[in-house]
Amino acid sequence: MKTRILGLAAAAGLAFSSLSAMAQTPLTYLFPAPDFLPAFAPFQLALGKGYYAEAGLDVTFRIGQGGADVATQVAVGNAQLGGGMGDTALIVRANGLEVRGVALLGGQGITQIAWRNDRDINGIADLEGRSIGVIGFQDTTFYNLLAVLASEEIGRSDVDIQALGPGGIIQNMIGGSIDAMSGVPEWIVAVEDAGVPLTVTPARDYFASQAQAIIASDAYIAENPEAVRGFVQATLRAIDDIIADPAQAAQDYVGFLPRHAENVAQIERIMRMYVSNVYAQDGDRPIGAFDPAQLQTAEDFYVANELVNDVVPVEDAYTNDFVTE
Repeated sequence: MKTRILGLAAAAGLAFSSLSAMAQTPLTYLFPAPDFLPAFAPFQLALGKGYYAEAGLDVTFRIGQGGADVATQVAVGNAQLGGGMGDTALIVRANGLEVRGVALLGGQGITQIAWRNDRDINGIADLEGRSIGVIGFQDTTFYNLLAVLASEEIGRSDVDIQALGPGGIIQNMIGGSIDAMSGVPEWIVAVEDAGVPLTVTPARDYFASQAQAIIASDAYIAENPEAVRGFVQATLRAIDDIIADPAQAAQDYVGFLPRHAENVAQIERIMRMYVSNVYAQDGDRPIGAFDPAQLQTAEDFYVANELVNDVVPVEDAYTNDFVTE
């Protein structure tokens, strides 16, 4: 009888597992750049450590062509969620794309402006007439660059902006065929590790640059709020892991992405840079939450410098409903 009871219990357990598997909600997340970039470590950690699965989600990653392209794909339903910057919705909603940020992955801006120290550049004003690399012309870091240049009354036609992709930016900065770049912390670490001294200034020093954001369409939020909440909470849990122990997070990360296995030390340095320069919060705002005052400042800057087509109500560009449980 005992054997029969154990057998029934095992069968019940298998049935429960099967039901749990069937209950997993499929969700496609679209990255604005290759998904193996360390900038996306929280997502890879949340997937590899089973946080999304625990939230009842069957997550698939896909790759888009910059933040604006991701916003377009999310808006039309080709992906349920995607990645951009905190101010991406301010830019694309003016073009009729009804998306908004559902989580801001850090209290500081992610975009960094960096230039080679051998180019006689002493500040943003000296970038006039220079060649500057960006990932693409549909990425929010490109718009961030335009905003930074505009703060010194430098227009797009006053510089040579080149869309090079992540690998191209790093190679061209190392090789010296471009003078500067608008990018993210891991590209800076890669260039410096190749022996090229850089000067780095956060875009946030010139206007209200934002961290990465998870974006969703208004329609998907209305129809699938629990899926959005589960994805946001799982991703923020992974960020908490990085903040708590960057060294262990780096080890876990390379375990999930073996292509980085020989660069554990570099990955750890990148993660520490994210902890100090991107994830760090201002005041007591919880990680993941948007600051409407900062978004308003960013929008005012974009409008004043004619970088957006129309004014979007800031409250339409984000929601903090999914940040706290």
